[in-house]
Amino acid sequence: MADKKANAKAALIDELNGLLADHFALYTKTKSFHWHITGPRFRDLHLLFDDQATEIRTQIDVIGERVRKQGGKTLTSTGAIAKHTQIKDQDKTDLSPDEMVTELRDDNQKMVDRLKAMKELTENAGDNATDGLVDDWTDAAEERVWFLTSILGEQVKA
Repeated sequence: MADKKANAKAALIDELNGLLADHFALYTKTKSFHWHITGPRFRDLHLLFDDQATEIRTQIDVIGERVRKQGGKTLTSTGAIAKHTQIKDQDKTDLSPDEMVTELRDDNQKMVDRLKAMKELTENAGDNATDGLVDDWTDAAEERVWFLTSILGEQVKA
């Protein structure tokens, strides 16, 4: 039984580090889009991207500290972030506003999917604190998806 609990905790720590990598990568991409947005919707999207980047950045420290509270080690470099993230790099600086919004919406949806899959890991590890935080992080990511989807004039998929 102890081995099963230790394995569950190790799996949760691995997934928390993946979530940490996703947050770093999504923060960087969102901030880049904030800096490179142009066009008639500049002000609204510039401010929205900045707000969303700030929210994502705020979660980074909490996720890292959750890893440490579980006895794990966090990511230590940009190489480790690149290895563990599901968020693809975007080096283009000339995307249209709709391309930026679509990409951020899709990346945030990946975050929602990852978070929802983490629920079973938190339960298996018996980690109630992380379980509650995952709910909060899921809600925040779902809100970002909703905002970005609404900007595109689409309906959020159930």
